[in-house]
Amino acid sequence: MYVPMKLILEDAHKNNYAVVAANAINFELIRGIINAAISENSPIIINIGPGQLAKHGDAEIFASIVKSFACRTHIPIAFNYDHGKDMVGITEVFRAGFSSIMIDASAYSLEENIARTKEVVRLCHPHNVTVEAELGQVGVAETGDGARADLYTNPDEASYFVEQTGIDALAVAVGTAHGKYPAGLEPKLDFDRLTVLKERLQMPLVLHGGSSSGDDNIRKAVACGINKLNVWTDSAVACRDALSRALRENSEIDFIQLMGIMEDAVRENITHYIHLVGSSGKADNFYKAPADVFAAPEGGLHELKQSLRQGQLME
Repeated sequence: MYVPMKLILEDAHKNNYAVVAANAINFELIRGIINAAISENSPIIINIGPGQLAKHGDAEIFASIVKSFACRTHIPIAFNYDHGKDMVGITEVFRAGFSSIMIDASAYSLEENIARTKEVVRLCHPHNVTVEAELGQVGVAETGDGARADLYTNPDEASYFVEQTGIDALAVAVGTAHGKYPAGLEPKLDFDRLTVLKERLQMPLVLHGGSSSGDDNIRKAVACGINKLNVWTDSAVACRDALSRALRENSEIDFIQLMGIMEDAVRENITHYIHLVGSSGKADNFYKAPADVFAAPEGGLHELKQSLRQGQLME
């Protein structure tokens, strides 16, 4: 089922769990992520960012692939544009049919962030497209600025920001960072700040930089109110390492086999994160939703559920 991300996150917010938002840059990664979610009967969000789109494809192609897969399974799937910076790129993915757009104007002043975010909300909300925004700044792991408390989300500013913009989900800065952490480093999260943010905002919260941030940290972050966990670096590393092992063992290995190994690696990685965030089995929460919300094949959601629960999306 292809759905607005808001639908998924509202259920996660209501029922105190999180959903993995996994970046994908090709067919195999998309399929591996979705098959992990099907196996766990979990909602899932596919992410792709501006740089990834520029290097690996275009918005319409990726949207058509995700939609096609989504309409062949019972689980709710959203497609999110991650860290959109400008209206040119945002308008492109909006027209292509993404079901969610993140506007990241966090590097600007509070008022400029509000102004830019409101522009995206005005574009998206009349068409049932979800809007995520960021307040505070999620750092870069290799520079260590994820530990800078001066970049963390301020609860007072967050309340004002949400009120002024009308966004559907807020990405918060509480100690994680994008990219790969230096060896042996695990981030220290400000759970007290996260708890206050959840209590004040009473809305879906997003944690960027989920990769390698520590299993216990993730579990506690979800318990404190995180409803969407972004994961990319760990998937990329898992795929790279699996391919490296396969090539060391057999330098003449068939290319098609390598693609299968890559797909299996991302599936295993995302399954691990699905377990951490507590979304296994939560696709059941969506079966009674109005059928016209979803792009489901003929036969109804019940029949679709029964026919697809036994196996994967595709081989």
